[in-house]
Amino acid sequence: MFGALIIVFREVIEAGLIIGIVLAATRGVNGRGRWVATGILAGTLAAGIVALFAEAIANAFEGSGQELLNAGVLGTAVVMLMWHAAWMARHGREMAIEMAAVGAAVTAGKRPMTALAMVVGLAVLREGAEVVLFLYGILAGGTSSSSLFVGAALGLAAGAALSALMYYGLVSIPARHIFTVTAVLIALLAAGMAAQAVQYLDAAGAINVLGTQLWDSSPWLPQDGIVGRMLHALIGYTDRPTELQLVAYFATLAAMAALTWLSTPARAAHARVV
Repeated sequence: MFGALIIVFREVIEAGLIIGIVLAATRGVNGRGRWVATGILAGTLAAGIVALFAEAIANAFEGSGQELLNAGVLGTAVVMLMWHAAWMARHGREMAIEMAAVGAAVTAGKRPMTALAMVVGLAVLREGAEVVLFLYGILAGGTSSSSLFVGAALGLAAGAALSALMYYGLVSIPARHIFTVTAVLIALLAAGMAAQAVQYLDAAGAINVLGTQLWDSSPWLPQDGIVGRMLHALIGYTDRPTELQLVAYFATLAAMAALTWLSTPARAAHARVV
């Protein structure tokens, strides 16, 4: 549940910031709300179509190669999370400036109102498609569908509420602080997914290296207990990890940290100069 909450909360905040920038830049333009709402609806419907295709693929593998499918979903989610973190570190500010420019162009009459719907729709589609993939990754990791739904619903509500409060100026939380905290949590979540992916590959017989169990903390902190489930969702806790799972976990953390550091605007500019 907590993994789903974090993922959905962050993605909703990202989409909410884009929508808020567009709304702020077009303040006073008649009909802007209708076009923005149209974009939100279109993006949501498109993300729903992506979810339907993902469900159909999952059903096709039901009972046959389920471990390999789960490993593939988790691996893809990890790669996407790494790419997403690097992309946001490098292009987040540019994206905000571009959205403001589109809104200003619409206000000045240089671009049609449909541009609002397109910009918002694409933003919602992008974030929605990422949510679908990431939630399938969490589901493949063993989270129940009911717990996933509750976490996603709470994340959606919290993200939408915070986005609205920030837009109306009722709270002044720098976006960078929100994204820094969620980036750390998502890095831990991605590392946990990577560890689960290699566990599925081992169960399917696809890999057979570093399979020695390192410890057994189930007597003190069982993975299927309340605290264990919370830690499993938040940081990928496993009560009986293997050597390969530990390697995958810390390798993913190191890779995400390195990619994010190298993708910051100042670091990327320095690399281009060198």
